[in-house]
Amino acid sequence: MTNDYKFEEYLRNALSNSISSSNPSEDTKQKARKLSSSYFQDLKEKLLIEYENKSLSDIMDCKVSKTSFGDALKITKTERIDFKIEDNNFKNQINSNLKLLPKIGLKTEENLKRKGFTTIESLEGHDKYCDMASKFMNRIDDMSFKETFDLLDNNRYSKKCRDNLIKCISMTDVENFKFMDIETKGLSNVPIILIGIAEIKNNKIIASQYFLRDYFEEPNIIEAYMSHLDESSIHVTFNGKTFDVPFIKNRCRYNGINADLDMVHLDLMYFAKGLWKDKLPNCQLQTIEKEIFGIEREEDVPGQYIPGYYDTYLSKSNIGPVVPIIEHNCQDIISLASFLERMYEEVN
Repeated sequence: MTNDYKFEEYLRNALSNSISSSNPSEDTKQKARKLSSSYFQDLKEKLLIEYENKSLSDIMDCKVSKTSFGDALKITKTERIDFKIEDNNFKNQINSNLKLLPKIGLKTEENLKRKGFTTIESLEGHDKYCDMASKFMNRIDDMSFKETFDLLDNNRYSKKCRDNLIKCISMTDVENFKFMDIETKGLSNVPIILIGIAEIKNNKIIASQYFLRDYFEEPNIIEAYMSHLDESSIHVTFNGKTFDVPFIKNRCRYNGINADLDMVHLDLMYFAKGLWKDKLPNCQLQTIEKEIFGIEREEDVPGQYIPGYYDTYLSKSNIGPVVPIIEHNCQDIISLASFLERMYEEVN
């Protein structure tokens, strides 16, 4: 086969993947159709027909939860999960990170280790750093997970040592992870229409979703979600530091809810970029699902269409348009558990 023929074959394949070519492939046509507004209008009409005269309790495990503000609809889904965080003796790894002490940077650490000071404990015998090292070693065994996480996160070299924030999860119980995601009516100053939170208990992952049946129920679903949190909770999100948690805080203020959401937060988007940006086309959640875990979603509704779908649900009193939104949110929070486990394996 000549080089010219190979190039022509490559060019034909490349052009067939472009919708603007004269002869795009059927797969390319289908992908383009699914990006069009007409596709999502047709999908909405199809859902209205499919779910006419049905309630969410007909197709999902639903019950009403009581809160101090009123009732909240809770949707529950339980799956088996083999979620393992193997012990990695992380406190011993901390001992080897000299940069956790004040005034020790990358070059100083390198020089100290070259001289035989390979651990913070060994620095107790150093003329300059002995006092700081002794104080650190005296408290290291008594440090809680939150104290350890904050120590690592607030260190000026935390970006260079970001893997440590994943490695240190061996120090906590898996029941403390709260895999969370929200769906909203827009990007700011609008109601939350769905809050999903997944927890791992006895080799099962339990997804609890609180759905806004009408706008007046927003404080109800927020308080229902808050009932899952305590001082040991760890938020696990994807872009939740920038969007989800600040959004909930804002809606708490709007609804007069006193909430403390300043807990340990693992935003997996940042770790995904560090671990997989060179392996994937992008580090979006659904790209990671498809490329790393082999999960490809059907009839998924992009965020820009969610407000319109929700409005149709309210105006038509038909659950059809919100079914894929609830399913999307559930898949998001369950996927986060798989992401975290895979990330932990890779950094260790």
